[in-house]
Amino acid sequence: MANRTSTQNLRKRVRYHYRGNAAGSTLRLTLGCLLGLELRRVGSGRRMTFGKAGEATLTQWMVDNARVCWIERSEPWGLESQLISQLDLPLNLDQNRHNPFHARLKELRAQARQQARELPISS
Repeated sequence: MANRTSTQNLRKRVRYHYRGNAAGSTLRLTLGCLLGLELRRVGSGRRMTFGKAGEATLTQWMVDNARVCWIERSEPWGLESQLISQLDLPLNLDQNRHNPFHARLKELRAQARQQARELPISS
């Protein structure tokens, strides 16, 4: 079990998933890859996003389809590990190697990154 404490509060973390980009959100990276959006290198070439149009498409898809809920816990990482081990959470890669979709999702994301490395850097 990993105990990685975030420096941001939950509101900021959720907001970034909805308004940020794939370079800073593994959720956005996963959803964009599953939706078939083209991952591209941007800026200096180290960061990868779906570009302005792709990120906007992803944001709208999330507004239309994604929902968030939470419960308060003093030590949420314990509950997180328990839920990941007991529920079918195919989009979670961390602590979730037992999920049948884990290998496919990991490969899909790796393919998107590899393809992005072969394309020119976008503005």
